[in-house]
Amino acid sequence: MDIEIISKAKSWLQGNYDEQTKKEVQQLLDSNDPELENAFYKNLEFGTGGLRGVIGVGTNKINIYTVGMATQGFANYIKKVFAAESNISVAVIHDCRIRGRLFAETTAKIFAANGFTVYLSKELRPTPELSFAIRHLGCKAGVNITASHNPAKYNGYKAYWDDGCQLVAPHDDNVITEVNKIASIDDVKWSGGEENIILWDEKIDKPYIEAIKGLSMAADVIKKQHDLKIVYTPLHGTGITLVPRVLKEYGFTNVHIVEEQAVVSGEFPSLRKPGTKMCDKSECSETAWFAKLHEITEAPNPEKQSAMALSIQKGKEIDADIIMATDPDGDRVGIVVKNTEGEYIILNGNQTAALLVHYLLEQWHKQGKLQGKEFVVKTIVTTELVTEICKKYNVEMFDVLTGFKFIGERIRELEGSKKFIVGGEESYGYLAGDFVRDKDAIVACALIAEAAAVARNEGKSLYDVLVDIYISHGYYQESLVTLEKEGKAGQKEIADMMKAFCSNPPKELNGSRVIRIKDYKSQKTIDTQTNEQTPIDLPVSDVLQFFTEDGSKITVRPSGTEPLIKFYFGVKTAVSSKDDIERAEKILCDKINGLKKSLKL
Repeated sequence: MDIEIISKAKSWLQGNYDEQTKKEVQQLLDSNDPELENAFYKNLEFGTGGLRGVIGVGTNKINIYTVGMATQGFANYIKKVFAAESNISVAVIHDCRIRGRLFAETTAKIFAANGFTVYLSKELRPTPELSFAIRHLGCKAGVNITASHNPAKYNGYKAYWDDGCQLVAPHDDNVITEVNKIASIDDVKWSGGEENIILWDEKIDKPYIEAIKGLSMAADVIKKQHDLKIVYTPLHGTGITLVPRVLKEYGFTNVHIVEEQAVVSGEFPSLRKPGTKMCDKSECSETAWFAKLHEITEAPNPEKQSAMALSIQKGKEIDADIIMATDPDGDRVGIVVKNTEGEYIILNGNQTAALLVHYLLEQWHKQGKLQGKEFVVKTIVTTELVTEICKKYNVEMFDVLTGFKFIGERIRELEGSKKFIVGGEESYGYLAGDFVRDKDAIVACALIAEAAAVARNEGKSLYDVLVDIYISHGYYQESLVTLEKEGKAGQKEIADMMKAFCSNPPKELNGSRVIRIKDYKSQKTIDTQTNEQTPIDLPVSDVLQFFTEDGSKITVRPSGTEPLIKFYFGVKTAVSSKDDIERAEKILCDKINGLKKSLKL
């Protein structure tokens, strides 16, 4: 074991750490546990979105000390920027994650000790409600304790600015600088000023719900189709606090909750692998307990069949028209619909984005609301089908970097000059309206249910609507390959892979020449036939895109919040009818498999 790692761990035995933390560190040292390296080989980095890591002791884990140091650095930056303000306020929420309440209260206390008024949610609340609360209350910043849809051993810390958006330039880098200046837990103001903490629930819930109701485009149709059969699961998370309530407010009367997953729990008990059980906390170390939890529990990700199994089962029991699942922090939504054979299928994020954009633009068009100043935003890895739908309605469409904060940033930039309708990303995140500046599964659930009601009123299902879109614009198919590379070695492997792609890009993929490369790190587009280079007018990002002669698009990017490298594939072909879908699907599946093989995935 590296002597520096051991020395770093031993420093936690001497400092002002609590006794349980010292005991856990000592256990790792005594057993020479390999996990000691992962816990102390580096400091958990405060990235442009905040923190995300495995819960546990150590400088590279998420615990009250890493959370506390991040909060002090964030507080210092807020005080610098708003030095002229006499009363700075911030908002803090959390989701269902293990120690979520503890980390939220720790964050609130440190902000309060720094002289801020702190609006802390009384209990768990969804991510988009924090974005709403910041602007509604006039806060200068906000923090959400969440690990989104990551596995159960994770927790995280998302930082927001006064516009309700996650940190973007220059604040993201500036906050990182301030956080990195906090060298010790002794630099943190841990207590004092608790009277500055204000607990809230309905104070924000009611105006937020009223704003969501204001987005409805078809209240009269919902009255006719109020009994649309909806199955909903919150996957043990925050959606249970608001989604059923919002659906009821919209007028839906036939909503069925997956009760097993309505239980709030960061251990996600309904997602345990069959035939497994947890070890007793009293008989193992915390590190071993989290390792076991990770081993036997599926991720609460609505993209995954395992997470959707119970809701699909309930859907079959009641012959549901639509099934919806929100992730633990309530910012992403997964949709299940019946295909033409009556089978329940999980729509991917691109399909749901296309349906939502199509529904809203069609309604705005029918109701005469399009005035030529409206716009839609998507990320660069999201389906180009959205672009084609926008062209049909002559609505401007903007591409931004991956990460919903860039959609929020574009909304802010155009506020007052153009009207935002809807935005989305392939990873199941969507937003309509401009009162929230982050992806919002509460809004998405309401509008997707409404779109299903409108389709039903016309004798169609949402799948039928999707097929109509394909016939009009072409059949688009996307695929994602994610490689997980944990720890120090994994981090280096991801960096080496990106370096190799950049220095030696493929000349052809699946037998088709690569004709254009977009390198977002060097901010240039390269025409491989002429070597002509043109600038990319987006922020620097470690992303590469390859475009082939046959129209395929391949994107490679490391995740900004997880130890992952992702490969996105997008292909397209024409279809003439519903019966043509199966043929097109096979052609595009073969094409995507060929692309994957070319990249040795």
